[in-house]
Amino acid sequence: MSRRFVDLSIFLENDVLSDPPILAPKIEYQTHSDTLGEFMHLLPGTKAGDYPDGEAAAAEWVRLTTHSGTHLDAPYHFHSTMNRKLGEPERSITIDEVPLEWCFQPGVKLDFRHFPDGYVVTAQDVEAELARIGHTLKPLEIVVINTRAGSRYGQPDYVNCGCGMGYEATMYLLERGIRVTGTDAWSWDAPFSYTAKRIAETGDVSLIWEGHKAGRDIGYCHLEKMHNLEALPGDGFMISCFPHKIRAASAGWTRAVAIFD
Repeated sequence: MSRRFVDLSIFLENDVLSDPPILAPKIEYQTHSDTLGEFMHLLPGTKAGDYPDGEAAAAEWVRLTTHSGTHLDAPYHFHSTMNRKLGEPERSITIDEVPLEWCFQPGVKLDFRHFPDGYVVTAQDVEAELARIGHTLKPLEIVVINTRAGSRYGQPDYVNCGCGMGYEATMYLLERGIRVTGTDAWSWDAPFSYTAKRIAETGDVSLIWEGHKAGRDIGYCHLEKMHNLEALPGDGFMISCFPHKIRAASAGWTRAVAIFD
């Protein structure tokens, strides 16, 4: 039986908007001739003519954060402690401590593209969508949400697009054993511009990063800036999202992929 792979990741690139400009990655490309000097330094006594066609190696220098591109957030990103609802609060794990079994599991897609930008998804919304696709959650499944933001990737409004997952919606998943979630939006929560407006109107500071902060109660990871989620059915596939092993970091880059048998 052949396997089909669906790429769920965005590019790391210079010219497509995937973050606020101050956080955008910057890539410097070196051609095969650009690195000749480096090679001659590493191999003393050699000269440019010694290299086939005068070429050394292509390479790139990249300046980015651990939250650039498609990445997996560790519980440490959300708060310094986790699991207070499972007993005593524990030190939040960093990305190098995330269990590998969390990162290769059956996937479930919730289609929330119909919700307006800034909408905060509720537990009832999650329950209704699971009923629509006929799926009962199982522990460690990877649940991803398809928002309108996926269609706006690379456009000026991308960062402010899509719905977000509220505290209750996130806890609905975590209480059923989900430990990795994902979104094609810039953030798991509603865009900051909408949250700021709600806080100004209501004075309710519990709205600050409410989906992320659910990790204080039950530690979990989530994928941000996924792509191509519209190509997925509600279930029936695996997701692979192993993060880069960065010592004591809050996140790690990943090539998230859906795998169909």
